[in-house]
Amino acid sequence: MQYRTLGRTGITVTPYALGAMMLGSFGNPDRQEGVRIIHRALDAGINFIDTADRYGDSEQVVGEALAGRRDHVVLATKFWGPVDDDVNHRGASRRWIMQAVERSLRNLRTDHIDLYQLHRPDPEADIDETLSALTDLVRQGKVRAIGTSSMRGSEIVEAQWVSERRGFERFRTEQPNYSILDREIEREILPVAQRYGMGALVYSPLAGGALTGKYRAGQANDTFRAGTGMRHFRDDRRLAAIEELVALSQEVGIALTHLAMAFTIAHPGVTSAIAGPRTMEQLEDTLAGADVSLSDEILDRIDAIVPPGESIGAMDMVYRGPEVEDAALRRRPASARSAR
Repeated sequence: MQYRTLGRTGITVTPYALGAMMLGSFGNPDRQEGVRIIHRALDAGINFIDTADRYGDSEQVVGEALAGRRDHVVLATKFWGPVDDDVNHRGASRRWIMQAVERSLRNLRTDHIDLYQLHRPDPEADIDETLSALTDLVRQGKVRAIGTSSMRGSEIVEAQWVSERRGFERFRTEQPNYSILDREIEREILPVAQRYGMGALVYSPLAGGALTGKYRAGQANDTFRAGTGMRHFRDDRRLAAIEELVALSQEVGIALTHLAMAFTIAHPGVTSAIAGPRTMEQLEDTLAGADVSLSDEILDRIDAIVPPGESIGAMDMVYRGPEVEDAALRRRPASARSAR
């Protein structure tokens, strides 16, 4: 494995990170297999693991796997999402952050988290409140660095300015969605992150499984994907692009999964791509492509299929913000709509 510096933290990580969301009740309920998958990734040289408190029992699986190996791993987790039915056990308030970190530390069986990330922006919490609490955690030694996930460019800039004005810790990383099919972050998110010296660890480099070659045009999607509301697996535009990418991978002799992973880490603004295997077979496939590097010619041909800065359709789970998802925030009251 080669290594890269995570933004300007001085922390050195591998360009492939192990995402643990599918290790546990969210994906593979066999916790011992989850432990074996983590051990195999570590033995192969991966030193970066990412999870979140809302991924079922994933943190516990990671904690069990890291017994005796914790000091050799850069450990990242996230907070924000609901973990139970309590309305205050979620979000980015100081109240919840202080509880959430203790919960994650217990689950992970560690006394510190290397990278603690805000999983999604919280419009109900002032960013000053969030950064103040996270700064206290860094100063207490419970957290080494802080980051975000799915932030928009303006939110990244606002947070950086608040940190500078108030003397708070800065967000050192951003975790956005990025794949050959999902390239919008090339327009703003990656350039802004680079400008502020932030590392980027990108999730869903295989576009939620679309870039495995399993889902093809003219074929029915499997019942798992079709039954989980993932409309992007039935998007004709994405399927057409996948067909072109399958043809390209066959022509150049690089497996589609390896092509997809290598594409994401070729961008200079990307530190690591998060691979989230559910099985040992999936992990082995990822590891088999760890040394794949794409030539400029291949990257140019990918650009011709999916233009830089563009996305072909969109993944259903991508965060879009309340101003897009809530109709009331993008429509004037009916009484005020008539033009005068």
